[in-house]
Amino acid sequence: MEKNRVKLQICGTDYYITTEDDVEYTQSLGAQLDETISGLMRENNRLSLTQAAILASLDAMDAYRKSESSADNLRSQIREYLEDSARARMEVEVSRREVDRLNREIQNLRAKLAEAGKKDR
Repeated sequence: MEKNRVKLQICGTDYYITTEDDVEYTQSLGAQLDETISGLMRENNRLSLTQAAILASLDAMDAYRKSESSADNLRSQIREYLEDSARARMEVEVSRREVDRLNREIQNLRAKLAEAGKKDR
């Protein structure tokens, strides 16, 4: 995959990174990080750039772990739905076979009834 060299400006400092990700995507991440760190520093003027960067990193890691947990829960639910669906398909197949068996039995009984009706005439 092609590597892209991307310039990010975060809190007034230029950072050059090489990534396989789309340039616009990477720049949007940089802009979001810049906004987060700058916002933290505006809210608390006693924070250094390093402290604000650590807080932003902790927030990002928290969001990442929560999204991973949510994704795991969704995967688990999907797995359960697939299992339920497989069970339902098996039940449908068993029911279909039973219907076929009962239809054959009905046909046999009708044939016997028709034969019995002919003998009685």
